[in-house]
Amino acid sequence: MKIDLKKRGSCEILECFKSLHVESGEIVEFEFFDSDIESFGYKAFVDLAQLFFMKMLTPLKKDETTTLLRFQKLYLENSFHKTDKSSEKYGVESEFFTLDKTKQFSFLYHYTHALDFIDVKSKKRILNLGVNRGDEFKIIKDMLTCEEFASIEFVGIDYCASAIEYAKSDFLHDKNVQFLCHDINKLEELNLGKFDLIISIGTLQSSNINFNAAFMSIYQNHLENDGAMILGFPNCRWMDGEMIYGAKAPNYSFSELSLVLKDIHFCKKYLQQKKYRVVITGKDYLFLSARKII
Repeated sequence: MKIDLKKRGSCEILECFKSLHVESGEIVEFEFFDSDIESFGYKAFVDLAQLFFMKMLTPLKKDETTTLLRFQKLYLENSFHKTDKSSEKYGVESEFFTLDKTKQFSFLYHYTHALDFIDVKSKKRILNLGVNRGDEFKIIKDMLTCEEFASIEFVGIDYCASAIEYAKSDFLHDKNVQFLCHDINKLEELNLGKFDLIISIGTLQSSNINFNAAFMSIYQNHLENDGAMILGFPNCRWMDGEMIYGAKAPNYSFSELSLVLKDIHFCKKYLQQKKYRVVITGKDYLFLSARKII
Protein backbone atom coordinates (compact mmCIF):
# COMPACT_ATOMS: atom_id res chain seq x y z
CA MET A 1 0.00 0.00 0.00
CA LYS A 2 1.34 3.43 -0.96
CA ILE A 3 -0.16 6.74 0.23
CA ASP A 4 0.75 10.25 -0.91
CA LEU A 5 1.19 12.57 2.09
CA LYS A 6 3.21 15.32 0.45
CA LYS A 7 2.45 18.80 1.81
CA ARG A 8 0.04 17.44 4.43
CA GLY A 9 -0.29 18.95 7.89
CA SER A 10 0.08 17.19 11.24
CA CYS A 11 -3.64 16.63 11.77
CA GLU A 12 -4.09 15.26 8.25
CA ILE A 13 -1.23 12.80 8.73
CA LEU A 14 -2.59 11.69 12.10
CA GLU A 15 -6.08 11.17 10.67
CA CYS A 16 -4.60 9.14 7.83
CA PHE A 17 -2.97 6.76 10.32
CA LYS A 18 -6.17 6.54 12.35
CA SER A 19 -8.12 5.46 9.26
CA LEU A 20 -5.64 2.79 8.18
CA HIS A 21 -6.83 -0.80 8.03
CA VAL A 22 -3.77 -3.01 7.66
CA GLU A 23 -3.06 -6.63 8.52
CA SER A 24 -0.23 -7.86 10.73
CA GLY A 25 3.04 -7.83 8.81
CA GLU A 26 1.66 -5.57 6.06
CA ILE A 27 3.94 -2.73 4.92
CA VAL A 28 2.57 0.74 4.18
CA GLU A 29 4.60 3.34 2.29
CA PHE A 30 3.98 7.07 2.69
CA GLU A 31 5.36 9.50 0.16
CA PHE A 32 6.77 12.72 1.63
CA PHE A 33 8.77 15.63 0.34
CA ASP A 34 12.20 15.65 1.97
CA SER A 35 11.47 19.17 3.21
CA ASP A 36 8.38 17.87 5.05
CA ILE A 37 10.40 15.14 6.75
CA GLU A 38 13.03 17.66 7.81
CA SER A 39 10.28 19.86 9.24
CA PHE A 40 8.80 17.06 11.38
CA GLY A 41 12.01 15.16 12.15
CA TYR A 42 12.31 11.37 12.02
CA LYS A 43 11.60 10.98 15.74
CA ALA A 44 8.05 12.25 15.20
CA PHE A 45 7.44 9.41 12.73
CA VAL A 46 8.99 6.81 15.05
CA ASP A 47 6.56 7.97 17.76
CA LEU A 48 3.71 7.84 15.25
CA ALA A 49 4.58 4.26 14.40
CA GLN A 50 4.43 3.24 18.07
CA LEU A 51 1.05 4.90 18.59
CA PHE A 52 -0.46 2.68 15.91
CA PHE A 53 1.49 -0.50 16.78
CA MET A 54 3.76 -0.32 13.77
CA LYS A 55 7.50 -0.52 13.20
CA MET A 56 9.26 2.13 11.15
CA LEU A 57 11.45 0.53 8.49
CA THR A 58 14.41 2.01 6.64
CA PRO A 59 13.20 4.90 4.43
CA LEU A 60 13.62 4.63 0.66
CA LYS A 61 14.73 7.54 -1.48
CA LYS A 62 12.32 7.90 -4.41
CA ASP A 63 13.89 10.85 -6.23
CA GLU A 64 15.81 14.04 -5.51
CA THR A 65 12.98 15.64 -3.53
CA THR A 66 10.85 12.71 -2.31
CA THR A 67 11.30 9.88 0.22
CA LEU A 68 9.11 6.92 1.08
CA LEU A 69 8.64 6.38 4.80
CA ARG A 70 7.83 2.73 5.37
CA PHE A 71 5.88 1.23 8.27
CA GLN A 72 5.08 -2.40 9.06
CA LYS A 73 2.13 -3.46 11.20
CA LEU A 74 3.26 -5.50 14.21
CA TYR A 75 1.95 -8.98 14.94
CA LEU A 76 0.07 -7.97 18.07
CA GLU A 77 -0.58 -11.55 19.08
CA ASN A 78 3.19 -12.06 19.44
CA SER A 79 3.36 -10.75 22.99
CA PHE A 80 4.35 -12.43 26.24
CA HIS A 81 1.59 -10.42 27.93
CA LYS A 82 -0.92 -12.79 26.33
CA THR A 83 0.78 -16.05 27.22
CA ASP A 84 -0.04 -18.42 30.07
CA LYS A 85 0.36 -17.40 33.70
CA SER A 86 2.76 -20.16 34.75
CA SER A 87 6.23 -19.45 36.12
CA GLU A 88 7.68 -20.34 32.70
CA LYS A 89 5.87 -17.40 31.11
CA TYR A 90 9.28 -15.74 31.48
CA GLY A 91 11.40 -18.85 30.86
CA VAL A 92 14.08 -19.56 28.28
CA GLU A 93 11.53 -20.86 25.76
CA SER A 94 9.22 -17.86 26.15
CA GLU A 95 8.63 -14.79 24.02
CA PHE A 96 9.78 -12.67 26.98
CA PHE A 97 13.21 -14.30 27.00
CA THR A 98 13.93 -13.13 23.45
CA LEU A 99 13.56 -9.50 24.53
CA ASP A 100 16.59 -7.54 25.69
CA LYS A 101 15.66 -4.27 27.36
CA THR A 102 19.36 -3.52 27.91
CA LYS A 103 19.57 -2.82 24.16
CA GLN A 104 16.83 -0.21 24.51
CA PHE A 105 18.72 2.99 25.21
CA SER A 106 15.75 4.67 26.93
CA PHE A 107 15.92 1.85 29.52
CA LEU A 108 19.70 1.65 29.74
CA TYR A 109 20.24 5.38 30.17
CA HIS A 110 17.75 5.80 33.00
CA TYR A 111 18.74 2.58 34.78
CA THR A 112 22.43 3.52 34.82
CA HIS A 113 21.44 7.01 35.97
CA ALA A 114 19.54 5.41 38.88
CA LEU A 115 22.59 3.31 39.77
CA ASP A 116 24.75 6.44 39.79
CA PHE A 117 22.20 8.26 41.96
CA ILE A 118 22.37 5.64 44.71
CA ASP A 119 26.19 5.23 44.26
CA VAL A 120 26.19 1.54 43.37
CA LYS A 121 29.93 1.12 43.73
CA SER A 122 29.67 1.82 47.47
CA LYS A 123 27.26 -1.09 48.06
CA LYS A 124 28.27 -4.40 49.61
CA ARG A 125 25.12 -6.55 49.27
CA ILE A 126 22.65 -6.17 46.38
CA LEU A 127 19.34 -8.03 46.07
CA ASN A 128 17.40 -8.22 42.79
CA LEU A 129 13.80 -9.43 43.01
CA GLY A 130 12.57 -10.78 39.68
CA VAL A 131 16.09 -11.10 38.32
CA ASN A 132 15.19 -13.44 35.41
CA ARG A 133 18.42 -13.97 33.41
CA GLY A 134 20.39 -11.31 35.30
CA ASP A 135 20.42 -8.39 32.85
CA GLU A 136 20.46 -5.75 35.60
CA PHE A 137 23.51 -7.40 37.18
CA LYS A 138 25.27 -7.44 33.80
CA ILE A 139 24.83 -3.69 33.47
CA ILE A 140 26.32 -3.16 36.93
CA LYS A 141 29.22 -5.41 35.97
CA ASP A 142 29.84 -3.30 32.86
CA MET A 143 29.74 -0.08 34.93
CA LEU A 144 32.25 -1.19 37.57
CA THR A 145 35.84 -2.32 37.48
CA CYS A 146 36.51 -6.03 38.00
CA GLU A 147 37.68 -5.32 41.55
CA GLU A 148 34.63 -3.19 42.38
CA PHE A 149 32.22 -5.80 41.04
CA ALA A 150 33.96 -8.67 42.84
CA SER A 151 33.76 -6.82 46.18
CA ILE A 152 29.93 -6.85 46.10
CA GLU A 153 27.70 -9.78 47.01
CA PHE A 154 24.82 -10.15 44.53
CA VAL A 155 21.69 -12.20 45.15
CA GLY A 156 19.06 -12.62 42.44
CA ILE A 157 15.68 -14.26 43.02
CA ASP A 158 13.10 -15.37 40.48
CA TYR A 159 10.27 -17.89 40.41
CA CYS A 160 11.16 -19.10 36.90
CA ALA A 161 13.44 -22.14 37.15
CA SER A 162 14.78 -22.10 33.58
CA ALA A 163 15.65 -18.38 33.77
CA ILE A 164 17.53 -18.93 37.03
CA GLU A 165 19.51 -21.83 35.52
CA TYR A 166 20.40 -19.64 32.55
CA ALA A 167 21.54 -16.83 34.85
CA LYS A 168 23.69 -19.23 36.86
CA SER A 169 25.46 -20.41 33.71
CA ASP A 170 25.95 -16.83 32.52
CA PHE A 171 27.63 -15.82 35.81
CA LEU A 172 29.36 -19.16 36.30
CA HIS A 173 32.76 -17.64 37.08
CA ASP A 174 31.45 -14.88 39.35
CA LYS A 175 31.55 -16.51 42.79
CA ASN A 176 30.08 -13.38 44.38
CA VAL A 177 26.80 -13.78 42.43
CA GLN A 178 24.08 -16.14 43.64
CA PHE A 179 20.76 -16.97 41.99
CA LEU A 180 17.82 -18.56 43.78
CA CYS A 181 14.57 -19.95 42.38
CA HIS A 182 11.90 -18.93 44.85
CA ASP A 183 8.55 -17.23 45.29
CA ILE A 184 8.97 -13.54 46.18
CA ASN A 185 5.85 -13.82 48.34
CA LYS A 186 7.76 -16.21 50.62
CA LEU A 187 11.12 -14.50 51.06
CA GLU A 188 11.09 -15.22 54.80
CA GLU A 189 11.79 -18.89 53.99
CA LEU A 190 15.23 -18.00 52.61
CA ASN A 191 16.74 -16.25 55.65
CA LEU A 192 18.39 -13.72 53.34
CA GLY A 193 19.36 -11.10 55.87
CA LYS A 194 19.53 -7.43 54.86
CA PHE A 195 20.95 -5.62 51.85
CA ASP A 196 22.15 -2.09 51.20
CA LEU A 197 20.58 -2.02 47.72
CA ILE A 198 17.36 -3.68 46.59
CA ILE A 199 16.42 -3.67 42.90
CA SER A 200 13.14 -4.81 41.40
CA ILE A 201 12.26 -4.04 37.77
CA GLY A 202 8.68 -4.73 36.69
CA THR A 203 8.10 -7.53 39.20
CA LEU A 204 6.26 -6.19 42.24
CA GLN A 205 3.36 -5.16 39.97
CA SER A 206 2.67 -8.81 39.08
CA SER A 207 -0.93 -9.91 39.53
CA ASN A 208 -0.01 -12.54 42.15
CA ILE A 209 1.70 -9.97 44.41
CA ASN A 210 -0.02 -7.59 46.81
CA PHE A 211 2.04 -4.55 45.86
CA ASN A 212 1.74 -2.38 48.98
CA ALA A 213 2.17 -5.24 51.45
CA ALA A 214 5.09 -6.75 49.49
CA PHE A 215 6.89 -3.42 49.20
CA MET A 216 6.59 -2.65 52.93
CA SER A 217 7.68 -6.16 53.89
CA ILE A 218 10.74 -5.96 51.65
CA TYR A 219 11.68 -2.59 53.09
CA GLN A 220 11.18 -3.62 56.71
CA ASN A 221 12.77 -7.07 56.54
CA HIS A 222 15.48 -6.88 53.90
CA LEU A 223 16.79 -3.31 53.60
CA GLU A 224 19.59 -1.99 55.78
CA ASN A 225 18.87 1.20 57.74
CA ASP A 226 20.94 3.25 55.30
CA GLY A 227 20.16 1.10 52.26
CA ALA A 228 18.94 2.24 48.84
CA MET A 229 16.21 1.08 46.48
CA ILE A 230 15.64 1.10 42.72
CA LEU A 231 12.17 0.10 41.57
CA GLY A 232 11.26 -0.07 37.88
CA PHE A 233 7.64 0.41 36.81
CA PRO A 234 6.86 -0.64 33.20
CA ASN A 235 5.32 2.16 31.18
CA CYS A 236 5.43 0.10 28.02
CA ARG A 237 4.24 -3.09 26.33
CA TRP A 238 6.28 -5.57 24.31
CA MET A 239 4.73 -6.54 20.97
CA ASP A 240 6.40 -8.49 18.19
CA GLY A 241 9.79 -7.75 19.75
CA GLU A 242 9.17 -4.00 19.92
CA MET A 243 9.02 -1.96 23.11
CA ILE A 244 5.88 0.15 22.71
CA TYR A 245 5.52 3.17 24.99
CA GLY A 246 2.52 3.33 27.32
CA ALA A 247 1.24 1.08 30.09
CA LYS A 248 -1.86 -0.93 29.21
CA ALA A 249 -4.56 -0.76 31.87
CA PRO A 250 -7.46 -3.20 32.29
CA ASN A 251 -10.69 -2.19 30.53
CA TYR A 252 -8.98 0.41 28.33
CA SER A 253 -7.80 0.06 24.75
CA PHE A 254 -5.31 2.91 25.20
CA SER A 255 -2.43 3.69 27.51
CA GLU A 256 -3.59 4.74 30.99
CA LEU A 257 -1.17 5.53 33.82
CA SER A 258 -3.36 5.72 36.93
CA LEU A 259 -2.30 2.38 38.43
CA VAL A 260 1.39 2.98 37.73
CA LEU A 261 1.29 6.46 39.25
CA LYS A 262 -0.66 5.18 42.25
CA ASP A 263 2.04 2.60 43.06
CA ILE A 264 4.84 5.11 42.53
CA HIS A 265 3.15 7.67 44.77
CA PHE A 266 2.70 5.09 47.54
CA CYS A 267 6.39 4.11 47.48
CA LYS A 268 7.62 7.68 47.26
CA LYS A 269 5.50 8.88 50.17
CA TYR A 270 6.43 5.86 52.30
CA LEU A 271 10.18 6.30 51.70
CA GLN A 272 10.10 10.05 52.21
CA GLN A 273 8.56 9.44 55.62
CA LYS A 274 11.58 7.24 56.34
CA LYS A 275 13.92 10.15 55.49
CA TYR A 276 14.80 9.11 51.95
CA ARG A 277 15.53 11.34 48.99
CA VAL A 278 13.38 9.93 46.18
CA VAL A 279 13.52 10.76 42.47
CA ILE A 280 11.34 9.49 39.63
CA THR A 281 13.00 9.23 36.22
CA GLY A 282 12.61 7.32 32.98
CA LYS A 283 10.25 6.97 30.05
CA ASP A 284 9.34 3.45 28.88
CA TYR A 285 10.29 2.25 32.35
CA LEU A 286 9.73 4.68 35.22
CA PHE A 287 12.45 4.38 37.86
CA LEU A 288 11.96 5.22 41.51
CA SER A 289 15.41 5.67 43.02
CA ALA A 290 15.77 6.25 46.75
CA ARG A 291 18.77 6.94 48.95
CA LYS A 292 18.95 7.80 52.63
CA ILE A 293 19.30 11.47 53.50
CA ILE A 294 22.52 11.88 55.46
